[in-house]
Amino acid sequence: MHWCQVVVLGAYLSVSWCTEDWTFPAGFKFGAGTSAYQIEGAWNVSDKGENIWDRFIHSDPRRVSDLSNGDVASDSYHLYETDIEKAAELGLHFYRFSISWSRLLPSGFPNHISEDGKRYYNKLIDGLLAKGIEPMVTLYHWDLPQTLQDLGGWTNPLIANWFADYARVVFRLYGDRVKTWLTINEPLIVCDASYNLGILAPGIRHPDAFYLCNKIVLLAHAKAYRVYEKEFKDKYHGEVSIVNQLLWFEPESEDDVETAELALQYGAGRFSHAIYSKEGGWPPAIEKIIEENSRKMKYSKSIMPAFTQEEIELVRGTYDFYAMNYYTARTVRKAKDDEQLGPWPLKDISDLKIVTGVRPEWPKTVSRIYLVHPPGIRRMLVWLKEHYGDMKFLITENGYPTEGGLDDQDRIEYYQAHLKQLLLAIKEDKINLTHYTAWSLLDNMEWIAGYKHKFGLYEVDFADPQRKRTPRASARYYANVIKANSLNVPMEKVQDSKDEL
Repeated sequence: MHWCQVVVLGAYLSVSWCTEDWTFPAGFKFGAGTSAYQIEGAWNVSDKGENIWDRFIHSDPRRVSDLSNGDVASDSYHLYETDIEKAAELGLHFYRFSISWSRLLPSGFPNHISEDGKRYYNKLIDGLLAKGIEPMVTLYHWDLPQTLQDLGGWTNPLIANWFADYARVVFRLYGDRVKTWLTINEPLIVCDASYNLGILAPGIRHPDAFYLCNKIVLLAHAKAYRVYEKEFKDKYHGEVSIVNQLLWFEPESEDDVETAELALQYGAGRFSHAIYSKEGGWPPAIEKIIEENSRKMKYSKSIMPAFTQEEIELVRGTYDFYAMNYYTARTVRKAKDDEQLGPWPLKDISDLKIVTGVRPEWPKTVSRIYLVHPPGIRRMLVWLKEHYGDMKFLITENGYPTEGGLDDQDRIEYYQAHLKQLLLAIKEDKINLTHYTAWSLLDNMEWIAGYKHKFGLYEVDFADPQRKRTPRASARYYANVIKANSLNVPMEKVQDSKDEL
């Protein structure tokens, strides 16, 4: 007889399982993730170069809500062994982390490889493997070397080659031990949030630039993939893909089904079609709309730069799996005539004249961005399979922000509800899902929210010079799920305690 539980998440979600078997397939892998700028600190140790977040915050601390920065953060540069211990306590099968481009290549170019940076990531990788934990490595998680930003950053087409050169160095140094590679984390944020909103580093608001950035990021990913494919795959047998941050869009009413599909093509297809579809290039419906908009704005050509046939062939098929980050969802409807639209990606999709919203029953979090809608993660996977085929999927981020505290029942309920949807996707929709990554292992520097929003399975005491890590109730819950390979775990083992796991 399985242990019985009822989960109630706000007024919206009621999930009950008593006799059902909520066991994951044999070999399913559970992990947790972090990124370099958010946890490493040591921003100017040794010969590390400055990155865009160093410059962005140091030049104007008011850009972060609590006036903080990532200079020390969780101090994982010095406390990486502690992080490895925490990952082992949880029983993680893998740990996702990113490499700081400017820590490894201080100039941004491979003319100088930092011995200190090289040694740091060697110790982290070797330490994980010694505990039986697989490293899952992200090459780029938003922390571009400032030297490259000074040359135009992700709007300079040459950066695709610079990124490939960087990737080659990383593959050569660590490819013998790292078998799962993620090239670029969330191009939607890298481009759309940075250039359309200007609220993230490098803080350049130029709405016409983010489509250019979109294309260049896809080319950079593809060139890095081709480097691995041609130079390292036969030797190391690893897998490579890009990571997409996807919102599920659903129709506000029955009249909005086509609008929802268009929104999904814009949010997911724009970063997927070129890689995963048979024809490649941009989603045709989106390309057509942006071309029409550009003509109305008197541009000589579309602000969404077309792919050449050579570029289509370069990008198409550059994947070994689909990596998806999922947090939240929105409703959509067509905008009314002369309706004022908010800025994408925080609000509406103005280029498509689409209004986004939320349903009142979706639970809120401490962040206005993250509304809770667990069915969206399953529906997104089904949509991707229907559009791009039956391939391997990895959830590379999924998490819940709070303002702190060890007894984080809301986070436990969030994980439970999303993991249930993933099991349904595996068992009922036949989705080939192999990995789940809880975001995040530790409390960290949460970009412009600073240290106000906590995502960590482990609380970090940022007032403590030693940055003490303490497991939350969610860490205990997650450890039990991993150990059982099932959601049928006894909740009496999950308690608010400051003791070790």
